Amino acid sequence: MSNMTQKLIKTENFETYLNRSGEGNAETILFLHGSGPGVFAWANWRYALNACSETYDCLAPDLLGFGNSSHPDPLPKNRQGWMDLWVHQLIELLDNLGIQKAHVVGNSLGCSIALELLLEHPERFDKVVLMGPGGTPNTKLSPELARAKGFYQNPSEKKMRQIMSWFVYDHEKLAPEIDALAQTRFETAMRPDIQLSNDSIFATAAVPVPVTALNRIKNPVLLVHGRDDMVCSVESSYYLLSHLQNVQLHVYGQTGHWTQIEQVESFNHLIQNYFSGKL
Repeated sequence: MSNMTQKLIKTENFETYLNRSGEGNAETILFLHGSGPGVFAWANWRYALNACSETYDCLAPDLLGFGNSSHPDPLPKNRQGWMDLWVHQLIELLDNLGIQKAHVVGNSLGCSIALELLLEHPERFDKVVLMGPGGTPNTKLSPELARAKGFYQNPSEKKMRQIMSWFVYDHEKLAPEIDALAQTRFETAMRPDIQLSNDSIFATAAVPVPVTALNRIKNPVLLVHGRDDMVCSVESSYYLLSHLQNVQLHVYGQTGHWTQIEQVESFNHLIQNYFSGKL
């Protein structure tokens, strides 16, 4: 990936670690990663950054409190406080890069942030892909997600590997991928600043976006979900399908929470066809 850059960008209120590919292309895609112990943007989006960089300027920032981006001090008192900071961070980043309008791809927590961006700054965004969204009134808290949230009670690399194996449908097929990621994610997760932010983010529950607000979103939205997602059940996409206006849904069988890795080629074709108007 010759045109890949990774650097810390200082804006007025934040330091954002940004993975970027395809700089100079006319249209921009902003990739928003999910949550979980030790997660960072590169792990989530490296294949998409490669696949989409021929046509798009691809931005995959570490969200505030994750990876190599800065951490808020003082820490927000609840999840909405975090949400407001993430929205602020991302708008500052786009302003800093001189990007007026971008497509968005969110994964898990990144989907909730994407929806918040559409409510607060709809004019800054074009088409949106929500992959494995949760945070809806009918998203079931699975045992898998509950145990992932309890990672820090007794953290180990083995436990990290176990959690990541629940994220996918066929963990044996993806074992090399999981093994490679588990070590890096464990090292990241064990940093004291990362742990403090993680504990703060999960100290309070997310408040679902009200139906009245979902109804008002005019941006085109493509929902993408693994049928066998044990982290955020496919029901959450059905919920959004019934309340968003300009919406379509693509469901993959034999796929868990990481569609972008489990269905890597198909997913990258799907989102590019969607953004280019072929879908």
